[in-house]
Amino acid sequence: MAAAPYGSAGILPISWAYIALMGAEGLLRATAGGDGSAPTTSRRLASRHFPVLYTGRNGLVAHECILDLRPITKATGVTVDDVAKRLMDHGFHAPTMSFPVAGTLMVEPTESEDLRELDRFCAAMIAHQSEIDRAAAGEWPAEASPLRFAPAHGRGPRRRRSGTVRTRELAAFPSEGLRVTKYFPPVGRIDAAAGDRNLVCSCPPIEELATTVG
Repeated sequence: MAAAPYGSAGILPISWAYIALMGAEGLLRATAGGDGSAPTTSRRLASRHFPVLYTGRNGLVAHECILDLRPITKATGVTVDDVAKRLMDHGFHAPTMSFPVAGTLMVEPTESEDLRELDRFCAAMIAHQSEIDRAAAGEWPAEASPLRFAPAHGRGPRRRRSGTVRTRELAAFPSEGLRVTKYFPPVGRIDAAAGDRNLVCSCPPIEELATTVG
């Protein structure tokens, strides 16, 4: 990236510092940790819940796994965006969405994630599957489910469209452990695609900058 046109040379010191601080032994241990975490996560989620793309021999992956949500979307209407935003209710930032395949989540549990955190992530994804199953069974429509209205924010209303009542307990506290360290986003879900297509620049006009410099 530093060598690309308009790239940033500031990236190089970050890579150098990481390598220098880790050393040869540390890099080996980090690689082993990262390459062990992804297959563990992949196997646990693929066995009953989410198909994994691009597996190698014996169904193994390397440092990342790509969870395919397209069959779920086709069958229930629950999208990759719904699952990604619902992860915020469990205290996770969503993994990479729709790359390299649209409708998927690319999970990269690096060496910085311990087994307890991997367990917590898998438990959250399995809880999503339970909510997806309820949508598939017709217990609630996908468009009125906790998945569709995630994340739960600090000022969110309790009553949703079509008279559906989504309780605060279900929306904000999908697991008991969250009561101690719960983070509430300041706002609910936004239309990210619309924001990308309709940029609003908050910078001063070029004419104003020219006047200031002059």
